[in-house]
Amino acid sequence: MSDKLTEEAQKRELRNRRHFSVRLNLFFFSIFFLFSLLIVRLAYLQFVEGPSLKEREQQIGHRNVSIPPIRGNIYDSKGQPIAYSTSTQSLYYTLEPGTKKEQGQTLAVKLAAIFAEYGDPKLEPLTADEIYDDMDFGGKVHLPYQQRRIKSGLTQKEIAYFSEHRDTFKGIDIVEESIRQYSEDKVSVQLVGYMKQLAGATSLDFYKNINKDQNDATLKYLDSEEVGFDGIELMYQEELRGRNGLKTYPVNNQSQIIGPMQLTKPVKGDNLFLTINRDVQLATQEAITSHLQKIRTSSNKSERAPNAKTGYAVAMEVKTGKVVAMASMPDYDPNVWQGGISGKNYQEFKYYLSNGAIREVQAPYEDEKERMKHPSSLVNLGSTQKPLTILLGLNEKLITTGSSMSDPGYFEFGRQGHETRVRNAHSAANGTLYPTTAIAKSSNAYMAKMVGNALYMRDGSKGLDVWDKYMKEFGLGVKTGSGLPGESKGSINYYIESKRGSSQSALIYASFGQQGRYTALQLAQYATTLASRGTRLKPQFVDRIEDADGNLVQPYQKEVLNTISFPDSYWKTVESGMSQVKVQGFDGFPYSFNRKTGTSEQDVGGGRVENAVFIAYAPANDPKLAVAVVVPEGGYGGWGAAPIARKIFDAYDATVGLTDSGPRGSGN
Repeated sequence: MSDKLTEEAQKRELRNRRHFSVRLNLFFFSIFFLFSLLIVRLAYLQFVEGPSLKEREQQIGHRNVSIPPIRGNIYDSKGQPIAYSTSTQSLYYTLEPGTKKEQGQTLAVKLAAIFAEYGDPKLEPLTADEIYDDMDFGGKVHLPYQQRRIKSGLTQKEIAYFSEHRDTFKGIDIVEESIRQYSEDKVSVQLVGYMKQLAGATSLDFYKNINKDQNDATLKYLDSEEVGFDGIELMYQEELRGRNGLKTYPVNNQSQIIGPMQLTKPVKGDNLFLTINRDVQLATQEAITSHLQKIRTSSNKSERAPNAKTGYAVAMEVKTGKVVAMASMPDYDPNVWQGGISGKNYQEFKYYLSNGAIREVQAPYEDEKERMKHPSSLVNLGSTQKPLTILLGLNEKLITTGSSMSDPGYFEFGRQGHETRVRNAHSAANGTLYPTTAIAKSSNAYMAKMVGNALYMRDGSKGLDVWDKYMKEFGLGVKTGSGLPGESKGSINYYIESKRGSSQSALIYASFGQQGRYTALQLAQYATTLASRGTRLKPQFVDRIEDADGNLVQPYQKEVLNTISFPDSYWKTVESGMSQVKVQGFDGFPYSFNRKTGTSEQDVGGGRVENAVFIAYAPANDPKLAVAVVVPEGGYGGWGAAPIARKIFDAYDATVGLTDSGPRGSGN
């Protein structure tokens, strides 16, 4: 019996040992597993999360206060400033650890006394209560480490006083800030554009997510920062902006400053040198303004245009694509945007804020019903279309250089008994015409019968696509490629007319310029393409970009968008016709020049108005400058727009020169 008990005890002991061994192994395995996890986690923290944790440590121990960048300047082609940043000195206060409210109130009283003694006597001095409120001891607006701006526009006496007594005023700092200013003579206002605070600029897609995934503090945009909102200011925002400066403060876990500040100075943005020539630009603006005044009050029936209130002009170099003048008149003083435009100024200038030379701008009438009775800045080409119509007709073999037609003053088309009659101006019967004389005498009948209708009779509705192809090759119905924000591609109506009327009527009306509304910039590009015999250039506005030290960042490069190849005889036919067009204002012009007037009819608000349109380039034998002028409700193009172009040519000739000899009268 005892042997059995002994055997049972041995077995029990053996089982216990085995269980213990299993538990011990499990224990060691668990310890090993946990230890392995710990090693893996430590390795992950060190090698994967280490850099971000290190950055986080720096962020916890330091606070950055951004200093807005200094914006680059915009100059004209000769280096004269158009838009520039000027510095002003501002006084800031930083709430240091342990500072009591009573100390702040005492400091506010001292500051008020100094401002009253040394500040600008023309301005109402700040009171001690106003200064104390700006110190924001309650932290309603600022975090503890953030600077509080107390006063901007310090006088030299104030700056000198605070510099001399720097040790007396703890927490006081004088900061240089940048303010955007524009030339007083208002050079190409709408082209240059204007600025807004970032907080008010996020309606533009460009700024909606501007700081997304941006980890570089010197590139992060500030809510209070002024940014480009239109024109060149917006188009070259990144180049002009520069980089933020930084004031880095060591802080404790309560965001209180515990050590000296480290300064990273802001970097000034690049400077733009425009292709705009100040003298030509100002002459263009003055030419439009004075001529509008003249034709509104003229006693000459052919010239009088009482509703001509706006005018647009573009002058573009034929060989380079440089735009030397772009005017959208009337304009306004862009300095009204400093600190935000007032409601009063906005109401006064709202119809002139946008650039009517590149986009549609409504007629400047407060009453909406009245406004709808007048054309916008986009107008039909009118007879300025005819050189291209002849080129199309020649190249499509619809006509030859010798194709003749007896012009009775009109052309009829449509079903018998329901004919539609297209008339010349004043129903003038021009007799026998050829392509050259059809341009010279501006015959609607010739264009309609020999090209528009002929294209329809040959191709039917497919003729619209043929027409559209030629228009776009010359820059009509497509954007010019300038890159300007908000540029319009115009409004092509021949496809709409084909559905509303017929493909036949669409092509006939298009043939003499009544089926497409375009911008002055598109007309200028079209004119340069004619002048260069088929080279469509990108209109450009920036000649070069330099950094703050004057180093070249980006030079000018001509850019060809497309070329059109026609036989020389076709170009000569068109040029001969353009050289014979009768026009006002060019008496005594010392150069041969090719031109085309246009009186574009437009139905608005139930009535019909006439817009003055004009294109020209000179010299005819070696074109250097092309000009386009649009005057909504300006009447006949030869009267309402051509005299403006003459003044632009004269200004360019006097400043740059229409020949390789240089400025006329310079002695070169």
